[in-house]
Amino acid sequence: MQRLARRYRYVLQCDVRQFFPSIDHTILREVLSGKISDSHVLRLIDLILASGRDCVSDTYEMVYFPDDDLLAALRPRGLPIGNLTSQFWANVYLNLLDHFVKRELRCPGYVRYVDDFLLFGDDKAALWTWRAAVAGRLARLRLTIHPGAHPRPVREGIPFLGFVLFPNRRRLKRRKGIHFQRNLRALVAAYRAGVLPASRITATIQGWVNHVRHGNTVGLRKAVLKQVRLPGLRARAG
Repeated sequence: MQRLARRYRYVLQCDVRQFFPSIDHTILREVLSGKISDSHVLRLIDLILASGRDCVSDTYEMVYFPDDDLLAALRPRGLPIGNLTSQFWANVYLNLLDHFVKRELRCPGYVRYVDDFLLFGDDKAALWTWRAAVAGRLARLRLTIHPGAHPRPVREGIPFLGFVLFPNRRRLKRRKGIHFQRNLRALVAAYRAGVLPASRITATIQGWVNHVRHGNTVGLRKAVLKQVRLPGLRARAG
């Protein structure tokens, strides 16, 4: 993504509204059956789909598409996010979008992570055109994108996966840093109260460091860890 940000002037960043709750079982089943012919596997797929029907319905707000009638509200939809099959099937579902963007729109720079995706280019008007085309193609999958998506210069920074990416640097999102510091203070308080071992704090810090080191965060890591001085604590800024 950062390589593309160095190459192109503009980015169109989109994400699918209510993605997992919106995945339509009929469409997904058709896509899977196009690649799988084994009746036993297909029956297992049907069982898994049926077990997750409406499990996330409380987070879904009904969207009607052209030619829908009132019965559209009864279509089985939704995948439970915790299922391993859900993570894979989500990519299978949006594989159709990937091929559309690359083969039909011929977008030169494209990145997708689950339901977050970015289109890069040097022509802002073309990106607006692609936005409309992507929205139309997603409608075939009974999906919509958030209405605020619009092309903007890459130099403004692109928020993605907990970071803000610029052509030549990566910053941790501010709220992510604040959230970790609050969590760390709570862990330290629990340790000093004798209800938490130092090893738990060490593991938490190391996990955080392993994540944020993918950005330009050396100063942030040192500043955060400087606040923690506990006996038995072994944690490094990385």
